[in-house]
Parts: sequence; structure tokens; C-alpha cells
Amino acid sequence: MRVMLKSGVCRRLGAAVVAVLGLAGVGAAGAAEKVTVGTSWYAQAEHGGFYQAKATGIYEKYGLDVTIKMGGPQVNGLQLLVAGQYDFTMGYPLRNIKAVGEGLPVVSVAACFQKDPQGLIAHPQVKDLKDVGDRTVLISTSARSTYWPWLQAEYGFKDSQAKPYTFSLGPFLADKELVQQAYVSSEPFAAEKGGVTPNFFLFADYGYPPYAATLETRRELVKEKPEMVRKFVQATLEGWKSYLNDPAPGNALIQKDNPEMTDEQLAYGLAKLKEYGIVTGGDAGEKGIGYMNDARWEKTFEFMVKAGLVSDDVDYKEAYTLEFLPEEPVLP
Repeated sequence: MRVMLKSGVCRRLGAAVVAVLGLAGVGAAGAAEKVTVGTSWYAQAEHGGFYQAKATGIYEKYGLDVTIKMGGPQVNGLQLLVAGQYDFTMGYPLRNIKAVGEGLPVVSVAACFQKDPQGLIAHPQVKDLKDVGDRTVLISTSARSTYWPWLQAEYGFKDSQAKPYTFSLGPFLADKELVQQAYVSSEPFAAEKGGVTPNFFLFADYGYPPYAATLETRRELVKEKPEMVRKFVQATLEGWKSYLNDPAPGNALIQKDNPEMTDEQLAYGLAKLKEYGIVTGGDAGEKGIGYMNDARWEKTFEFMVKAGLVSDDVDYKEAYTLEFLPEEPVLP
């Protein structure tokens, strides 16, 4: 059964139900509904909206008892979601579309990030992506099935120049001709600590199409617990708005889960999320935090097909639904 309920009538009906129930007060008089969400990595600023919603009582206001589970190198969030151990994960459109192509019952209901925070860092003499030329580029294995085909198609990067990134910044700091993958709030920070102020090229600003940090869930929850899904989306997006305005409550919980996360790193991460418009850029400024549209998903799918990442017979529209975006946008 398809989960794409695009009818405006359905959305208005859903909004009416929310209004009648008094969404913000649902569960206040009874037991809160338990929800587990898995993040993409160890707790950091990029997860701030979830931690803020929990720390400030936003989830509780919506009748939700939310447990946040950290990701990590040995954590397969998609597997845990499908197995029912998570109710939501921080997803990624490319992974989501592939999963649908493999018959997995997952669906994205909002996009916390309008821009993928992934990019490249280079030494100061490299001014633009097109200036990378034939330099060696250090990338992870997963890059070959995400952004690397896009770099090849758009900028002529060659497989011969790609070498493994071992998640150590040592080689980059030692060799001024190296270029490497970077997350907007991570590797640039470490490079600066190592004495190099790198140039950072955010792929999204060069046309890389996917959203990121999607709220991904199972189709059965969309079908059987639509109001829980709606409340979780609403509360999480409000959490992001709150975190961007005053991150202290969320940061305290982040550091409780991940004591190695310093105040300086959190401040840097938040500053970069704002500088690059990761959460509030693009359509979010007018359409609200978490916004998604059909055209962007279609563009992502077309890139994947062109890059050979997925078959053109995959029904990519099964990978997402717009039905749970707030009727009243959560504006930055």
C-alpha cells in the first residue's frame, strides 16, 4: 500500500483532527507515548534539535516520552529501524531510496537539513571545487555510492585520484596538495586546531541535490500511528528552532551522552549550521524547518539513476511523504 497521501483534503483533515484533540495537550493527562529515535553518529551539534526538544520539554508537551540513541561506526540505524528497535532514525534520501528499491518498508516524513553538510576541504591555494584538478582526494568507502559519482559527473573527478580516508587528519595536515572529505562542523574545526585554515566546499552549494537528516520511520507507523508521527515531527522541528536560538539546554544533554564533545566544538558546529544555512536555508526560510518537496526528491532520484546508484524502475515516491509536514510552518 502506498504511503504517499498528497491530497490537500487529507492534510486539512489531519490538521482538523490535530486541532480538535489539542495536539500540544495530548497525553498531558495520561501516560506519554514512548518513542525511540536513533541519531547518525555520536552526539553533536548536528543532533541539537532532538536533544533540545527533550531537554526543554517540547516532546513532553506533545505527549511523547522520547529516548535518543546515539549512532556510531558500529551502529546500523536503518537495520534497527526496520527491526522495530527504533521508531525514527536520522535518514538520508539516497539511502532511503535505495532501501525502498530493496523492498524495505521505510519512509521519510521531514528533512531537518535543507543542505547535506558534506563537502571537501583543501589547502588555501585551492579556491573552488573546479580547482581540485588531479589532486589526490581522500574519501570514505560510502562516498563512492553517494557524492563521488556526482563529483565525477559534474567536475570530472577520476577514480584514480580517490584514496581511502582513514578518519585521521594527519595526512591532510602534512601534505598541502591533499584534498579530503569533510563534514561542515568536524574536519574544518580539526584542521584549524592543527594549524591549517582550510577552504571548505559544501556540495549542496554547488548543486548536490539531496536533503539530509531526514526523519525516517517505518510505513507501519505512518499507517497505524499517524498522530504520533505528526507529533514527533512537529516537536522535533520546534526543537531545532529552539536550539538555533538558545542551544544551552540541548548542549547539556549532548555532553551527557558524549562527554568528549567540548563547548568549543559545539559552538563551532552550531555556528557552521547557521553560516551555511544547513537547517534554515533554501526553502526553510519561507516554508518552515523540515520542509520537503516533490521536485527535490525527483532531482535526487534522477541523479541516482544517472550515476547508476539505483534502477530507474524504483518507485522513489514510496521513499517519502509530505503528509506530516506542519500545516503551520515552523519558521526560523
